[in-house]
Amino acid sequence: MSSVEKYLKPEVIRQISRLDLRAQFVVKGFLQGLHASPYHGFSVEFSEHRKYTNGDDPKDIDWLVYAKTDKYYVKKFEAETNITGYLVMDLSQSMGYTFRQELTKFEYAICLAAALCYLMVHQQDPVGLITFDEKIRNSIAPKSKRTQLGTLLSVLANLEPTGQTDISHSLTQVAAMLKHKSLVMVFSDLLGDPDEIIESLRRLRHGGHDVILFHIMDEAEVTFPFDGLMELEDPESGEKLKVDGVGFRKTYLEQVAEFRETFRRECFGSKIDYVGLDTSMQFDKALLEYLLSRQGRG
Repeated sequence: MSSVEKYLKPEVIRQISRLDLRAQFVVKGFLQGLHASPYHGFSVEFSEHRKYTNGDDPKDIDWLVYAKTDKYYVKKFEAETNITGYLVMDLSQSMGYTFRQELTKFEYAICLAAALCYLMVHQQDPVGLITFDEKIRNSIAPKSKRTQLGTLLSVLANLEPTGQTDISHSLTQVAAMLKHKSLVMVFSDLLGDPDEIIESLRRLRHGGHDVILFHIMDEAEVTFPFDGLMELEDPESGEKLKVDGVGFRKTYLEQVAEFRETFRRECFGSKIDYVGLDTSMQFDKALLEYLLSRQGRG
């Protein structure tokens, strides 16, 4: 395992009990990976810089950055850099599921949200938090102060997935409550009516917000590693279904692939960033999606 991978693998992160240290661990690995990757320039842009382009004043070139990278970067203006972000967390009981991974879907989402919170606050970007199940349960106004990091991480660390959910209704409430253009990052397994959820996501986009949808599934939900006669249970409704694992696998995998593809396709058509994740995946894919979205707004 490389030094970068060890910071980004869920089974390693699970060994760290404190959420603030988990967030720092993930971000450290992420930025180390960027430095050694084709996205090297982005790690510089996280220091509030962007690439020099024709028309920029040469006096604004940061020569210290040039000395480190052999590339020209200029300091961004404050109005050009700051964005307001909201972490929108699904508290449904289904998010508490895992079969054989170190982290449940919810723990994975919380760790990812904490890392994004860490990045945003250290970029002086205001960030807030909204939690929901059948409706919005709690909201914390966005701030960019360093104390906001402690506040949000404390709340995130104490959240638990319980009860049923109504994702479309809750996201419609989110769209109604946000008065200023923001970056809305939704963390959910999206177990609900796809058409209704997609329509609520479109309402957010129509409100002028940028949206990143982190679709988080358990690794077993994606691969279906089950054999023999088994009983499946809906964690929210309690409904049960007996199936033969081998005979059911092909149909199940086809339906899951179509489920994910529907969200990917519809989000793409609505200019919503869709990030399909499962709990066996390293965290860098999701963090890079945030970085690219942030850069696109700059």
